[in-house]
Amino acid sequence: MKPLSRLLAAALGLMAAACMFPAFATQEPSPEAPSAQEPSQQEPSQQEPSAQEPSQEPTTRATPSYGPETARATREAAQRYADIAKSGGWPRIAKPLGPDSHGKPVADLRRRLAIEGYLSKDASDSANWDAALTDAVKAFQANMGLEQTGAVSRQTLRELNVKPADRARALAATAARLSRMRFHFGDRYVTVNIPATAVEAVEGDRALAHYDAIVGGKRDPSPQIATRIISVDVNPTWTVPASIIRKELLPKLKRNPAALARQNIRVLDGRGREVDPSKLRRLSASRAARFTFRQDPGPKNALGSLRINMPNSSAVFMHDTPQKKLFDRDYRFLSHGCVRVEGVYDLAAWLLDPEGKEWDEAALRDEVEQGRTEKIRLRHPTPVAWVYMTGWATGDGPAHFRHDIYNLDRGGKSKPRHGRRARG
Repeated sequence: MKPLSRLLAAALGLMAAACMFPAFATQEPSPEAPSAQEPSQQEPSQQEPSAQEPSQEPTTRATPSYGPETARATREAAQRYADIAKSGGWPRIAKPLGPDSHGKPVADLRRRLAIEGYLSKDASDSANWDAALTDAVKAFQANMGLEQTGAVSRQTLRELNVKPADRARALAATAARLSRMRFHFGDRYVTVNIPATAVEAVEGDRALAHYDAIVGGKRDPSPQIATRIISVDVNPTWTVPASIIRKELLPKLKRNPAALARQNIRVLDGRGREVDPSKLRRLSASRAARFTFRQDPGPKNALGSLRINMPNSSAVFMHDTPQKKLFDRDYRFLSHGCVRVEGVYDLAAWLLDPEGKEWDEAALRDEVEQGRTEKIRLRHPTPVAWVYMTGWATGDGPAHFRHDIYNLDRGGKSKPRHGRRARG
């Protein structure tokens, strides 16, 4: 593990180096080449298709999580938290607390929150619980991505007791990663913060909408990328990648070939002719590469009704899902690398028609109901960045933190991407 001072120095050095590159801009996607076979698109591992449900209203935010000043603000926050650690840190909170608590535990909580900036120093002396303390706890919980109850639950307690040196390390690691991003923000852009499992639509330096997301798990992490969104695909098909064929479909094929038909998956040979799955029960993994396994559009399709297309070397994208109930989970690292967006209809309409004159959620749903597979191109491609921010700052106040699910802050590495095998 790198000493904190080395991490801070590395972040500073990378920030300085980044300023020397004028081409700190969006990755230019390569033109789409016509192909007889679509890029593979990875399906969710869960197999519980459900009926289409309306997307929830997005949560609006004023300040984007990721903007042009985030790397600098995060680097400066790393130094502030390192200074707190050098000054002795903050009190450890011994147990869960709430409005009925009083005495020394409440006094310790007040001092703990004041040191990080959630309470003023004047409000840190009392041993009683009041409305200001409830608001401070709620603000802390919001910055940790926790439910804002205003009481110190066991989950909140764990976050309160993370040492400031560890917080500084997360901020320094994030600042270093952001310094390596070559992303042109523009007036309108989309961001995915992978550890926060969140998507934001940004316009004019304001986050217009915030959407819950499902991202890649530990074994199939979502990549950090910068590119442009070029189209919204309606009623997409899903071409199963080799890894899913090998791990999931071939065992099903051997046990019960009819299982593929129930999932609306067709098998095509090298000439595009459909093959009876019952004739492939003994298909080996090596021979399976000669066939295409393709899922038809519809309620069971792993990509749902919409795919947001964004060319990139990892062949990942954002999309709908038939498994809406998964958004209710606190742990949403469940995909094979792609990002499922809870409010995908709202986001797609904003991408297609910023002024709302032609496309809105209702118009997109009408298009889906027609049943045709089609590609609707954006008039103006929109920049999109997938970032890995375990700690970040949007100003000089308390920072935001999320868990390091991929273990990147301590030197872990994401699995390498090979070819254009898409994940989902």
